[in-house]
Amino acid sequence: MDCDVAVLGGGPGGYTAAIRAAQLGAKVVCIEKEPELGGTCLRVGCIPTKAWVQSAHFLHQARESFPKLGVTVSEPVLDFTKANEWKNGVVKQMTGGVAQLLKANGVEWVKGAGTFTGPNTISVAGGEDVTFKSAIIATGAYPVRPPIPGLDSSLCVDSTGLLAQTEIPRRLVVLGGGIIGCEFASIFNEFGSEVTIVEMLPRLIPQEDDDAAKELAKQFGRKGITLHLGKQCTKVEQNGSTLTVHFGEGESVEADLMLVAVGRTPLVEGIGLEAAGVAFDRKGITTDERRRTSVANIYAVGDCAGYWQLAHTAFREGEVAAENACGHDSVIGTPAVPRPIYTSPEIAGVGLTEAQAREQYGDAVAIGMFPWVANARAVMQDDTTGWVKTIHETHYGELLGLVMVGPHVTDMIEVGVVALDSESTIETIADGIAPHPTLSEAIKEAGLVALGRAIHLPNKKRK
Repeated sequence: MDCDVAVLGGGPGGYTAAIRAAQLGAKVVCIEKEPELGGTCLRVGCIPTKAWVQSAHFLHQARESFPKLGVTVSEPVLDFTKANEWKNGVVKQMTGGVAQLLKANGVEWVKGAGTFTGPNTISVAGGEDVTFKSAIIATGAYPVRPPIPGLDSSLCVDSTGLLAQTEIPRRLVVLGGGIIGCEFASIFNEFGSEVTIVEMLPRLIPQEDDDAAKELAKQFGRKGITLHLGKQCTKVEQNGSTLTVHFGEGESVEADLMLVAVGRTPLVEGIGLEAAGVAFDRKGITTDERRRTSVANIYAVGDCAGYWQLAHTAFREGEVAAENACGHDSVIGTPAVPRPIYTSPEIAGVGLTEAQAREQYGDAVAIGMFPWVANARAVMQDDTTGWVKTIHETHYGELLGLVMVGPHVTDMIEVGVVALDSESTIETIADGIAPHPTLSEAIKEAGLVALGRAIHLPNKKRK
């Protein structure tokens, strides 16, 4: 089978690349071994996880907020079978939608495991070889399983295994306090599990703003999630249908299930990169700003290329790679990359954290923080945990970062993306007219706080 562009992998980076290349007039083949398109994100990652998040969110509202707002219902009970049916239905709709989009754009889906046999050929298990002019690698990543004794137990699962559960564990231990671990900890806490997080670093979500990490730890504590930070797991023992998880200096906790969420690693082995001459290491496939690999006609995008490991960055990388594969000149540049975290409370950031800003700009950094308790819409919704924080440099007033903790912040972070990509100043944020009453007003209000012009908070007295 001959084509202009062969895409290896049908996840966010792969199917986007395939569609964009087809839009540019290329004959495109997308090779995917899984029975459904969409990659980890749609099948066993972002989409099913956030479907559970929605169930957890509604449970919380029914328990905590409905009575305050005058809505009387019986005591809410989670029907986990129904929640799973909903989750699976959402996945089916989204993955089926991708298949329809490929068909509509004239992309041929070749089903089977693909392996490079040279710089212009890919063999497909059980199918016809594909010969291409250009190729885009989008094989994604897979969960890391550290060499801890006992972690091979069937009761120790990764995120895919946890999403496949049909019963809620009474006691869940989460190994890893990063984004994936914290999201699942939040979900199962609302679902009724006793949740314990064991994290070797001294804080949760270590790549995020320190204030956000502290807020999340505080709220997790209030919800009854037990945190063991700065503690390394040393051993796991299975006793029948339960686990004993050992960590720290002789500490242990009992569990019915353990989630191993210590990170993901690029999928670069076993796909024939050596035969194609593509350079890679344990961090992923080496690419330039055009997402070109060491082989001129082969590109790599998404998690396998080892950059951000986010579905939304893979989308953009796929577009860039496809445009270059079709003879155009496109670069990824240094875009503002949003960092949504779907815990309770939600967290979202874009740009620099406060610590990163101070490292680069020293004392010429100012912040503005506006709490949700001072926002009318948040009060109406009975959802006032957290705040909005702007970060800017004081010489020109350029916005450097935006960090938010609280209601619907994963939806609102897009305004920070646009502001940073357009090199907005803090004055632009503060002087803009925000609709009232809305949650989005808090972004403007944080800008006013940063400038010492707060309206709905007392301003700090100048020294």
